[in-house]
Amino acid sequence: MTHKELEEYLLSFPNAWLDYPFGEGTSVYKVGRKDAGQDEKLFAIIADESKPLRVSLKCDPLLAQNLREKYETVLPGYHLNKKHWNTIICSGQLSDDEIKDLARLSYRLVTE
Repeated sequence: MTHKELEEYLLSFPNAWLDYPFGEGTSVYKVGRKDAGQDEKLFAIIADESKPLRVSLKCDPLLAQNLREKYETVLPGYHLNKKHWNTIICSGQLSDDEIKDLARLSYRLVTE
């Protein structure tokens, strides 16, 4: 999956938007807007220049641990709460559909 494909997918979620609170090079995907009286919640972070692409996604803690045990390309969230976040190296070990499923789960976890 390319950066552009993943970005388009993440921005397809209702009320999702892109921000750069950590500076250029780190794309942060959020839902909610302070100017609308809502909490801004991030659900995905992409290290823009990473090769292969790296994306951090919120995850159910039990599933997060299971994924880390099963796949060497699923790591504890980089600079994030290790219990609730995974960083996925998009090298082909997980399919594009599996990554999309995990992105959808991440979005659901912050919006429900």
